[in-house]
Amino acid sequence: MDSMKDIEWARINKDVLGSLETPRITFWIVLAVCSVLVLCGVAAEVYQYNNGLGVALMDRPHFWQLYISNFIFWIGMSHSGTLLSAVLLLTKADWRKPIYRFAEAMTLFSILTAAFFPVIHLGRVWNLYWVLPYPDERTIWPNFRSPLLWDASAIFTYATSSALFLYIGMIPDLAICRDNARGWRKALYGVMSLGWMGRAREWIAFRKTYVLMGCFLVPLAVSVHSIVASDFAMSIVPDWHITSFPPYFVAGALYSGCAAIITLFVMLRYIFKFEAYMTIDILEKVAKLTFAIAMVWNYLNLSEYAAIWYSNDMYEHEVLIQKFIGPYWPVVWGMILCSTVAPFAMAFKKFRQNLWAMFFLSLVIQLGMWLERFQIVSPSLASNHEPWTWAVVWPGLVQLTITAASFGWFTMLFLIFCKVFPSVSMYEVKELVFHHRRVSARSELEDLGKEKDATIRAQEGMA
Repeated sequence: MDSMKDIEWARINKDVLGSLETPRITFWIVLAVCSVLVLCGVAAEVYQYNNGLGVALMDRPHFWQLYISNFIFWIGMSHSGTLLSAVLLLTKADWRKPIYRFAEAMTLFSILTAAFFPVIHLGRVWNLYWVLPYPDERTIWPNFRSPLLWDASAIFTYATSSALFLYIGMIPDLAICRDNARGWRKALYGVMSLGWMGRAREWIAFRKTYVLMGCFLVPLAVSVHSIVASDFAMSIVPDWHITSFPPYFVAGALYSGCAAIITLFVMLRYIFKFEAYMTIDILEKVAKLTFAIAMVWNYLNLSEYAAIWYSNDMYEHEVLIQKFIGPYWPVVWGMILCSTVAPFAMAFKKFRQNLWAMFFLSLVIQLGMWLERFQIVSPSLASNHEPWTWAVVWPGLVQLTITAASFGWFTMLFLIFCKVFPSVSMYEVKELVFHHRRVSARSELEDLGKEKDATIRAQEGMA
């Protein structure tokens, strides 16, 4: 970040606007691979639609499995980008400015990905509107005690708020794009910039609105993911009926989201040539934050295990033991290796400053958090209260294909966003450059003052 004081403002506009036109060839390769994954996922969903949920191995008491695990994973990742951006905005952490835009975009596209899985899990996708609370000619209202309604409310509320927060923060940059674009881009940016001219009154209203949205989103993000945790905690299934689930889920969301930010940080830095803005210094700060959240998540995870172990519930004990030595042991131990042990590498500075090492570690952490979601859902259902429901069920090809397609869908939406809209905030990077120049000038003046004082003292001593 120290080198940012040497960046000219005109170069900031040129680099960011240029990324919308000429990304590296890697962009098109990744986009093509993601498109293929999405097409495979569509084919798998059509096959499931025609043949029923039996092809997803949901014709047995395992009513929740991989689709709900994926829903929790994506809804968790969605909460981190906007939440971290809002928290860092309110705490005035300047290092967030080059990276917060794509983190907020990650939030929006994660929640759009998560929204698919309750629909796919329903099977009867044409009845989706039944979970929405509205009066109709049937005089039937949704069951307000149903997790489906909670999740629908959570998705709608957070998606709307996140999209609004992302859009408001982009308005000054959209005006810059409008003034430098041609054709359809100019028309699009002209409408979305809302006639922004950069007047003092506009900046004052913009700052107040943006901070107010940040204050609103912090408690909203925590409450929304607590609702998802309540889907489990309010049931009587062993190892789900735990009061610590809401903070545990929030910490897990932040943890997986920070790892995703590191992954996208390296991708954008390489694909869109943002080396001057996404610096190693910023990467190290994100790594420190990720490590701190990892320790909080580990504490809550161990607290959950301790609460189960020291309880007097024989069913809870049985499920916990089966997690570690039963059929699902590869999932649980893989989660511990990837999410508990691997993050300790970030305690070393050389590792934090290694770009590709951090990229690989972020993928490992995300794998561990995906396994963590799966080990919450399936092992508890495999050893429930009633023996006739006991069964070890592993995901089938249809489920795995749709899961892979969700990652392709998310990445495809994210890359298209970065190709159409500026993924680095130009006006905030300019503010950061100005701040560094001012600090540097102040430091130089202080050094000159010290040298002058030393010279005067030396002359007085000679006299």
